[in-house]
Amino acid sequence: MHRQPSRSPLTLAVAALALLASVGFWSAEVSGFRHSAFRHSAMQGAPGPAKGATQPEGRRPNAEGRALRVLFLGHTSPHHPSMALMPILAAPLARKGIQLTHVATPEEALRPEVLAHYDALMIYANHKTLTEAQEQALVSFVEGGKGLIALHCASAMFTEAARYIPLVGGEFSTHGTGDFSAEIVTPDHPIMRGLAPFTTWDETYVHKRHNPVDRTVLMERVDDKGREPYTWVRTQGKGRVFYTAFGHDERTWRNPGFQQLVEQATVWAVSDSSRQAWQQLKVPAVTYLDGFNVPNYERRDPAPKYQMPFSPADSMKFIQVPAEFDLQLFAQEPDIIKPIAFSFDARGRLWVIEAIDYPNLVLNGEPGADRIKILEDTNADGRADKFTVFADRLNLATSLVHVKGGVVVAAAPHMLLLEDTNGDDKADKRTVLSTGWGISDSHAGPSSLLYGPDNYIWGTVGYAGFKGEMNGRPMQFSQGVFRFKPDGSAFEFVTGSTNNTWGLGFSETFDVFGSTANNDPSFYVAIPNRYFEGVEGFSTGARPASGLGYQSAAQFYAAHFITPYIRQVDVHGGYTAAAGHQLYTARRFPKAYWNRIAFITEPTAHLVGQGIMEKDGAGFVTRDGYNLLAGAEEWVSPVQAQAGPDGAVWVADWYNFINQHNPTPPGYSNGPGNAYETSMRDRHRGRIYRVVPKGTPEPRTPALSAPARSPARSAAATTSELVATLSSDNMLWRLHAQRLLVERGGQDAVPALVALTRNTSVDEVGVNGGAQHAVWTLDGLGAVQDLTSDAGRTLVAALKHPAAGVRKAAATVVATRPGGGQAIVDAALLRDSDLHTRLAAILALADAAPSDAIAKALYAASLEPANYGDRWLSRALYVAAHRHRERFLTLYRADPAAVPVTALPLPLRLGSNRPDWRLPDAAAITAAWKDMEVPGNWEAKGLPNFDGVVWFTRTFDVSSPAPTKLSFGRINQAAEIWVNGQSVPAPPRDPAAPNALPVFTVPDEALRAGSNTLTLRIQNYRGDGGFLSPPDLLYVERGGTRQSLGGTWKSRVERQTNAATLYAKPGELAAHLALATTTATSASNTPSAPAARPDITIALSVVPGQMKFDRADLTVAPGQLVQLVFTNPDVMQHNFILGAIGSLVQLGAAADQMLTTGDALAQSYVPQTPLVLFSTSIVDPGQTITVQFRAPSQAGAYPYACTFPGHWRIMNGTLTVKANGSP
Repeated sequence: MHRQPSRSPLTLAVAALALLASVGFWSAEVSGFRHSAFRHSAMQGAPGPAKGATQPEGRRPNAEGRALRVLFLGHTSPHHPSMALMPILAAPLARKGIQLTHVATPEEALRPEVLAHYDALMIYANHKTLTEAQEQALVSFVEGGKGLIALHCASAMFTEAARYIPLVGGEFSTHGTGDFSAEIVTPDHPIMRGLAPFTTWDETYVHKRHNPVDRTVLMERVDDKGREPYTWVRTQGKGRVFYTAFGHDERTWRNPGFQQLVEQATVWAVSDSSRQAWQQLKVPAVTYLDGFNVPNYERRDPAPKYQMPFSPADSMKFIQVPAEFDLQLFAQEPDIIKPIAFSFDARGRLWVIEAIDYPNLVLNGEPGADRIKILEDTNADGRADKFTVFADRLNLATSLVHVKGGVVVAAAPHMLLLEDTNGDDKADKRTVLSTGWGISDSHAGPSSLLYGPDNYIWGTVGYAGFKGEMNGRPMQFSQGVFRFKPDGSAFEFVTGSTNNTWGLGFSETFDVFGSTANNDPSFYVAIPNRYFEGVEGFSTGARPASGLGYQSAAQFYAAHFITPYIRQVDVHGGYTAAAGHQLYTARRFPKAYWNRIAFITEPTAHLVGQGIMEKDGAGFVTRDGYNLLAGAEEWVSPVQAQAGPDGAVWVADWYNFINQHNPTPPGYSNGPGNAYETSMRDRHRGRIYRVVPKGTPEPRTPALSAPARSPARSAAATTSELVATLSSDNMLWRLHAQRLLVERGGQDAVPALVALTRNTSVDEVGVNGGAQHAVWTLDGLGAVQDLTSDAGRTLVAALKHPAAGVRKAAATVVATRPGGGQAIVDAALLRDSDLHTRLAAILALADAAPSDAIAKALYAASLEPANYGDRWLSRALYVAAHRHRERFLTLYRADPAAVPVTALPLPLRLGSNRPDWRLPDAAAITAAWKDMEVPGNWEAKGLPNFDGVVWFTRTFDVSSPAPTKLSFGRINQAAEIWVNGQSVPAPPRDPAAPNALPVFTVPDEALRAGSNTLTLRIQNYRGDGGFLSPPDLLYVERGGTRQSLGGTWKSRVERQTNAATLYAKPGELAAHLALATTTATSASNTPSAPAARPDITIALSVVPGQMKFDRADLTVAPGQLVQLVFTNPDVMQHNFILGAIGSLVQLGAAADQMLTTGDALAQSYVPQTPLVLFSTSIVDPGQTITVQFRAPSQAGAYPYACTFPGHWRIMNGTLTVKANGSP
C-alpha cells in the first residue's frame, strides 16, 4: 500500500492547489524579480504567492523583452576551474534573465560570427596564446559597443598580445593570499549602487602595466604596502570593460557580494539597447510550496521544496541555449504528455511515445495506457497541428524504430512489431518479436532503438536485462547493447556495460557509442563480445559487468546545471540519469558539431550536455562540451535529443518535478516498477523543442514514403530518388533511404548503387555518406555474394576509397565473402592511416576464412609499434591471430627473432593471478629485483608516469625478539606489509589526529633473532607513488632505539595499471598467444599468495534498491583477522570502506571532494586519506568478493560505508571492536 506522508489541513489545501496546477488550471505566473540597480521598479498590483508558498524571488515588469546573452571564455584546466565555478554564478543569474554560455578555447569564442550573437564576453581562464585575428575580433567586439567582463586571472592572459592588456586595463604581477575586503572608492558608479564591501578569502593581486586611459577605479585593496586598484571599469570605442581581481576559487564565487558585483557589472557593460531589452523582460517568479515531502538525498539544510510548474511559454524563459541558436516549441500538453522517446518516419513526421503508465503500472504485457502519436506540422509554421494515435493500449513502451509497414517498439516484457497494413496511420497488426525483457524495474528495460547502417536494429537494456529465448535457444543477459534483424532474428548481445544503460548513437562512419545512467555518460564499443568468445589469454581487465571491448570514454564528471540545486540519488552533481548519446549527423549546425558532438540528456540536472568525441588511437575520448540546453527551473527534464529531418536538434522534455526512480526515500513505498510512489510525479505535461541555428534557412526535406491512404502508394519515392537521398547531408535521411531500398529488395537499384559507391568525393570532415550507405545497401540487398560481380568488384575497389568510413564499411562487408580477406590484405588496410578503419579491417580478418596470406599479414601487423602499442588494435590483432592461430603460431615458431614465452613480461604471465613475493630468495632477488633508493617517489627513480603495483623488500636485524615498531611515513596510496612472511596489521587511527602518520606494531611471533625480511606491496592509483616522506620518518624502533629504513631497497614491478596497451615490444603479442594456447600456461604463471586463515568470517550484503547494507552493526574482537564476504545483489555498484573512530562525516566529505579530481573511478571511489583503515575495490552488480583485514586493536565504534558517489550518507554502518566480540 502506498504510504502518504501525514499532512495538516493547511498542507492539504496547498496540495489541492498543486493538484490544480498539475492538471493545467493554474500556473505560476507571478511576476517578480530581485531588486537591481538597473531594473525598472516592479509592476504594481502583481499577484502575490500562494498561501504556504515561499515568497517569489523579486519582481519583473510585464513588458516583453529578452535575456542578456554572455559568452563565457573559460578553459579545461584544474587551476581556476571555470567549468566548476561558472555554474555557481550562472544559476542565480539565469533566473534573472542573464544567460551564460561556456566555451573552453579562444578558437571557439573569438570569432566574429560567434561574438555577433552575444551582448558581452566574460573571461576567466589561463590561456596564453592569442592570434592576431582573435585579438582583432575581441577588440572590434568591444569597440563596436559590446561588453567585456574580465575576472581575476583574465589579467594574466594573452600578455604577449599588444592590445589585450591595455583593453583590460592592467596586467597581473604577483599575489599573496588571505581574507580581506576591498574599499569602494567610487560609490556613485552604477555598478557600486547598493553594493556593500564584502570579505572573502582570495589572492591579493598586485598589477602592472596599468592603462589609466578612460579607466575608473571602483574598489581598492588596502594593506600595509599601500592601495592597489582591485576593481575598475574602462570605456573603449563604443564598448565598456569591467575588471575585478576577485575570484580565485569558490569561496569568492559563492560570496553574495561577488555575485552581485558581477551581475551589476554585466548589466552595466552591455549596450544601452541590450540593457533596455533586458529591463523589459518578464521572467515569472519561481514559486515553492511548503508541505510536500520532497526527497532530500543530499541532506541539504534547508531541505528542498516543491516548485510550481510553468506553462511552456514561461518555462522557455528559464531554458537557455547558446546565443547562436533559437529555442522553438514544436508541441506541448495536452497534445502530448510524458514523451519518453521519439523517432522520425520517412516523411519527416515525428512519432512520440507517451509513457502514461511509467513508472509503476507494470502489466506484464497486458494492455495499458501508453500510446504512440504521429505529430505533423501541416502549415509549415513550426508547430505541430495534427496528432494521430498510431497505437494505444501499450504498457511500458520506451522506444521505437521504423521498419517496413510500421515500427518496432520496446514494451517490456515484449519487443513488438506494430504494422499498419492499410495505410491509415493506425496499427492494425501486432507481432511479438521476442519476450523475456525484464520488468523488475521500469527504468532498466530495453530502450534506445535505432536502425543501424549494418541493416540491424540496435538497442540498449538496463539491469532488468533479458531472460528468455533468442535465436531458438535460451539466453540471459543484463545491461548493455544488443542488435537484431528487423524480423527479430539474428539476435546478438554486443557488449555489457558498467550500469543501467539508456543511450546509444552512431557516428557517420558507424562507430558505436552509448551512455549509462550512473557516472559513465559516454562509452565506446570498440570490439563486440562475439570476437572474444572462445579466446584464451585475456584477463577480464575491465569490470566483469562490461565487455572486454567496452571503453568508458568520458573524461569528465560534472553536469553543468543552472538551477540553484538539483536532486540526485547518487553521482551528485554528475550524470546519474544520463540518457541518449546521438551525435550530430547533419550539416545545418556549425561545422564544429558535424559528426563530432554527442547529445547526452540528464533530466535530474535539467539539461542536454554535449560530449566532444575525439579520436584517441583506435579508441575515443569524450571531452566536456558543456551544454546545448539547460533549464533554470526544476521541471525541465530532457530525456532525448537528436538531429531531426530539418537538421535542427529536437529535444523531448519529460517536464516533471520527480525524475528520480529509486532508492525509495523515507516516508514512501516502492511501486511495482521499482520506483517510489508519490503524487508529485506529473502525469499531464510534456513538450517537444527544436534547437535551431539562427540565420539558417529551413532545408528542403524529401518525402520518401507515401502519405496515408495514397492510391497504391503512388507518392512513394522512386528507386532513383531513394538512391539520390543516400547522398543527403543528413544521416537520418540516408538511413531511411537505405532502409527503404533494402526493404523493397529490388535489384534494379544495384547499378545506381555501384555508381554511387564509385564516387570518390569527401566533404569537409572526410565523409562520403552516399558511397558508405551505398555499400551497406548493396550488402542488405544481397548483391555482394560474389566479389567477381560488378557490385563485388566495386566493393573491393572501395577498400581504397578516399573516405575512411567507406573503406571501413567495405572491409566489414567483403570479409565473409570468398576472397574477401585477401582483398583486405591486398588493399593494405592493416596499414590504413585511419586507425578506426584499421581496427575494422583487423576484425574483418577475424571473420574471414583462414589462409596463409591472412596469417602472414596479421603476424607482420603484430610486430608494428602502432598496432601492438594501441589498446584496441592490439586486442583486435590478438583476437584475429587466435582465430587464425594454427597458421599464425606456425609463423611464430619459424621466426628466429620470436620472443620466447619465458621472456614475456610478468603481467602477461600472471594474468589475473597475484604473485607471492613475501619472502623472495636470493636467487630471485638477483634475477628479477632492482635497486631503488628509498624514500622518494618512484616516478623519479626509474618508473616514470607509473601507476600500479610495486613490491619492496629489505632486511633488518634484531638481537632478540622484543616489541618492535615500524614507520614508513607517507606511502602513496596503499600498502600491505609483511615481516618474515607474516602480515603486519595497520594500526587504528586516532580520531583526535586523523592525519597522523601510522606506526605499525610487528606481531611478536613474526620476529626472530638476527636477520628479518621486511616486504611491502605498494599500490598507487594516481600521482606520485612509493615512500614520500623524509628519511627520518622511515625507521624500525626497538626499546627506544631507531634504525633507519632509508637507503637501498630491492624493488620489483608486479603490474602497471595505467599502461595504454598490453605489449611493450614487437613479438610479445605472438608469444602471448603461444603461451595462452599451450597446456604449459599454468606452469608459466607465478602462483598467488595463499590467504591466511581468518579468525572470524562476516557475510555482508546490499539491500537491493535501498542503497543500504543488510547489516548496520558488526562486532569483532581487537586484532582479529576478519574475512569479509561482500555480496552485491543490487543493480548499482558499491564498495566497502572502514574508517577510523568517529570519521564517517570526514570520510564522506573526502569522498565528495575526490569527485572533482576526475580520477575517482580509477580509485574505486576510495578517498585518499589516513582515515581509511581498509577498503575494497568497486563491487559490480551480481558480484561477490572475499577479502581480509585486521581488526583495529583499540576498542571502539568504527564506521563503515559505501563511497560510491552519493551513497555514504545512507549506506553506512558501525563495526564495534570489543573484547570477546562476535558478529
